[in-house]
Amino acid sequence: MPQHRGWTTRLADWWGIDADWVRVPADPPRAFRNDAWLGLAFVVVSVVGTELGRSIGYFEDEPAPPWLLYLLAAAGAAPLVWRRRYPLVVLSVVYVHFLVVGLTVPMVTILAPLQVVYFVALFSAVAWARDRQAMVLVVGAALFAMFAWLTWQFAVGAGVEGIVEQMGLADEQPGSVNPALAVTLYNLLVNFAYFYGAAVAGQLMWHAARRRERLAVQAETIERQTAELQRQAVVTERLRIARELHDVVAHHVSVIGIQAAAARRLLARDPGAAAAPLETIEGESREAVAQMRSLLGTLRGMDDEPGDGGSRAPEPGLADIPGLADAADGLDVQVRVVADPGAADGVPGPLGLSLYRTAQEALANVRRHSTARRASVVVRVEREVDRGSPDVERFPHGYAEVEVLDDGRPRSGSSGTGMGLLGIRERVATHGGVADVGPRTTGGYRVRVRLPLPEERP
Repeated sequence: MPQHRGWTTRLADWWGIDADWVRVPADPPRAFRNDAWLGLAFVVVSVVGTELGRSIGYFEDEPAPPWLLYLLAAAGAAPLVWRRRYPLVVLSVVYVHFLVVGLTVPMVTILAPLQVVYFVALFSAVAWARDRQAMVLVVGAALFAMFAWLTWQFAVGAGVEGIVEQMGLADEQPGSVNPALAVTLYNLLVNFAYFYGAAVAGQLMWHAARRRERLAVQAETIERQTAELQRQAVVTERLRIARELHDVVAHHVSVIGIQAAAARRLLARDPGAAAAPLETIEGESREAVAQMRSLLGTLRGMDDEPGDGGSRAPEPGLADIPGLADAADGLDVQVRVVADPGAADGVPGPLGLSLYRTAQEALANVRRHSTARRASVVVRVEREVDRGSPDVERFPHGYAEVEVLDDGRPRSGSSGTGMGLLGIRERVATHGGVADVGPRTTGGYRVRVRLPLPEERP
């Protein structure tokens, strides 16, 4: 059962008293340089404002020499140079300056540039204080001192009577509130909005900075997890490729063993007849070596993983692609094979398996993520490549290709992880082929994979 949280707990949470997060500038040297320039700018503006105040007549009754007025104004603005490096110290110095100068040369503190300085100092202390408990104590003490001073000025001292007489309201009451009380309440309201507005604005800035950092950390975590998932998907796909190629290579080794035994027996009785088994051994060994090289290239740099003890049934190939159209799920799949008679049977097992898996994954994506009702699968096997074609260097001995097309649009809310397409590209890279995966300009989606065929043996 959740515990009831009192208003003091909620208030402490909002001010971040027990927060373990510390706000620091993203680029401290740059931030401190900017603060230095900001502080110097306030010094210049405060000195200029003091001179303009003298010209207006603010200091007619002030016996202090002009240089002292300039010095006091500059001293009030200079601490902003360290506003983010030592925010609580800056607040303390600035507000002590406010109290001391306000009691001795009060006209300096009412200059507009210094009023902005006092606001910025309070705002910076709340927004950048690292120790939140110390911040609450220092800011609370500063606000208490300010309002105590205001109370003394307007309620106890002669300030209210002077303002009322100056405004010509001593003998009349234009509104429903007594003029002296109205002046007091008005000044308290203005200062309340001024001081507490600065504190609340600083705390809101602190919360915004903490949210930004949390979002950045979450985004980094998501990116790292996504990269890990992709790596795991690649590992899983490569292990599956390794198992498939292992089965094919094992077949070749078995054939070599059988033919070697036959050749050994024939050598004693009919040496001429042993040529056929030896020729078969030569071809099978070459193909096995080529496939093993492909396997090692795919798995290079990866740690060995144990098998999963899966099914040992024969792996599918090109001849099994038409069976992918038999799923009774409402998708009309048309399969067409474009090849010379017997050409598809000459496609090596690993290539046929990769093309089968490509078609299988592409149709699964259509069923899961597309609005298509029809799809077409075209299998092409070409042994003769046009010598003027740019593909002749990549496919000198021909190619085997599968192309899956659909006419649908992406289904809303069904975006996948991309792992299936990543697996397709891994297979293509294994065999040194090319892939064309993406939306069609006329609508729908295309997945086309073309793999090079090995040299045809007689």
